[in-house]
Amino acid sequence: MRHVHLVGSVPLRDAREVFQIVAGVLGPRLKRIPDGETGERSDWITWLEPAFAKNPALEKSDELFRVHATGTARVRYRLKPGKNATQVRFDNLFYADIAKASYDEFAALQTQGVIPKGVRFQIDLVPAHSVIWLFLQDDLHQPLDPIYNEALKREIDKIAVALPHDQIAIQFDVASAVFARLQRGEANAYGKTRAEMLASFSRILTDLANHVPAKIELLFHFCYGDSNHKHVVEPTDMGDMVDVANRLSADIKRTIQVIHMPVPRDRNDDAYFQPLARLRLKPETELSLGLVHYTDGVTGTRERLATAERHAKSFSIATECGFGRRDPATIPELLRIHAEIAG
Repeated sequence: MRHVHLVGSVPLRDAREVFQIVAGVLGPRLKRIPDGETGERSDWITWLEPAFAKNPALEKSDELFRVHATGTARVRYRLKPGKNATQVRFDNLFYADIAKASYDEFAALQTQGVIPKGVRFQIDLVPAHSVIWLFLQDDLHQPLDPIYNEALKREIDKIAVALPHDQIAIQFDVASAVFARLQRGEANAYGKTRAEMLASFSRILTDLANHVPAKIELLFHFCYGDSNHKHVVEPTDMGDMVDVANRLSADIKRTIQVIHMPVPRDRNDDAYFQPLARLRLKPETELSLGLVHYTDGVTGTRERLATAERHAKSFSIATECGFGRRDPATIPELLRIHAEIAG
């Protein structure tokens, strides 16, 4: 039996329904269950816009930004006249408040035996580089990245005070703001070259990871985006993800429990997986491969799995991204596919 990793979002009614349905289908195959990022959080980070819209130092610009040509257009924010970047503050990102409420539901269901003992509650956090890429003009990325990430650290601190460390896991979503930039190699606030970007992103992620207390599990979800069911760029292969994973594995001082890497639906070829030959995870870190796809079901997933098995000795299975933009009616079948593949 393989373990199943749930990336984060599950578009059901609320956290309680997510916990009940997911545990009912996947039970012993799970090490962790997220709350599904339901309701206003179902479209990943768009629910964070009030942190910018209500910020006294910021205002809407006239710039429409899309993560790719057919992605949803969003108005970016800029500094108000007379304001500077040092005056921007992010006082509450609400991750901790939401986590505490969801954990109460999780703990109650675990006490009732609905959620198996030993399964942890998973909390997903998004570093600055993804959030500000969507919401801020380019000239603000360099000065405001550390300010936003300090606010994210405060959310980690609040979570660590409120919830039992041995019953939770924190996952950092490392998305297309990182991997599209690495693949394109275009100069930006994080570096002029791919090497500079790799160093910058690794340094930022290492700093955040080392802020997570040692008894809280640490997870990473790598992603190429899912705006209107399209990647920001199509990954050439797993090379960039392997390079980031190797840097994190070498630099982070505490244990990493999981690093998740996506596998596009049409990539069941050896060339895509070949870079795994140079993956250098520590023995305690589980590789999770996002090779489960609803649209080609068990048959297509088994083809990707067979290729993956030629390049990795052991791994858990997952989808390549969360379920959040998916029709809720498809969730039972998607979970069933996971269960059949996991065995």
